Amino acid sequence: MFSLWGKIRDKEMKLSQFRFNLPKELIAEKPVRNRDEARMLVLHRDTGEVEHRLFKDFIEYVDKDDVVVANNTRVFPSLLEGEKEKTGARIEVLLLRELNSETRLWDVIVDPARKIRIGNKLYFGTNDALVAEVVDNTTSRGRTIRFLFDGSHEEFISIIRGMGRTPLPEELRRLRDIEKSDAENYQTIYAKNEGSVAAPIAGLHFSRELLKRLEIKDVKWAELTLHTGMGEFKAIEVEDLSKHRMDAEEMHLGQETCNAIMAAKGSGHHVCCVGTTTMRALESAVTIPGKVCPFDGWTNKFIFPPHEFTTADMMVTNFHHPMSSQFIMVSAFAGPDLLMQTYQTAIKEKYRFSTYGDAMLIL
Repeated sequence: MFSLWGKIRDKEMKLSQFRFNLPKELIAEKPVRNRDEARMLVLHRDTGEVEHRLFKDFIEYVDKDDVVVANNTRVFPSLLEGEKEKTGARIEVLLLRELNSETRLWDVIVDPARKIRIGNKLYFGTNDALVAEVVDNTTSRGRTIRFLFDGSHEEFISIIRGMGRTPLPEELRRLRDIEKSDAENYQTIYAKNEGSVAAPIAGLHFSRELLKRLEIKDVKWAELTLHTGMGEFKAIEVEDLSKHRMDAEEMHLGQETCNAIMAAKGSGHHVCCVGTTTMRALESAVTIPGKVCPFDGWTNKFIFPPHEFTTADMMVTNFHHPMSSQFIMVSAFAGPDLLMQTYQTAIKEKYRFSTYGDAMLIL
């Protein structure tokens, strides 16, 4: 048996302890036809029991007055295709963060970045509808660019929405082209607040029908916002996990959601967290064990074993890549030994992994 907890207690956590072999054919290229008909592996932490269900069966695991907390961020169509001045070389720009709405200043990732220099102009859209100038080189791929646009901010964002494409993870874009259906599929049905470059993928499994059934059963639905950035996909490059630093991401947690969570906990009901971004947001807002308070700001919290979760006692998640920050966080929630064993079961049973993959419910 793979034994990890003893190592955790004795010394710092190592990245290599979260390595496993993921067959490439298990990485899902496309979602299932109906959101709530993805497969769902149910893991009981207390016994180690595993069940094989469909996601629409989620309703059987929550009761009246339990609270389900989800991230209502909306993915911005932030992937732009353009050309470099003079050479006409094709480039791809991923808009990460608007730094200044008045000067149209943005942090971006440029691909390929090798020949993009400060002062270069980049052209986007039919008849060069948008022009940007590179004003800073921050990393090997990162840049800061300024769009040269004289209209209002609303007009500018409208143009971006019109020409931008869904920013599927790079892994998926290597497997296939972005399709029109991705604009809807790569968005939760409850998405409200625009600002993410990546979807909170565990939430993609919820259908309108399932949400209605939860409402009829008097299961409480609560929301927060964490705008997911590319840090979610950035490889961890240090062996000692205590030295890893997450990119900061904007989050907003309101009083209403805090009240719902605390009421459930106070009355002995369950709190179910939908996805790793939601869990990270909740844990960022914990002031004392078990108490969450409103939060408006930025979080770079990285959760790895051992970590005491005092808010949510249930979690919906997808199947993640080895040595990813998401897999490591879920390991902290389920227990590294148990999760590693369960992933081996999932691989044997051919569950689908990653963005458009199947779901896992941890009780």
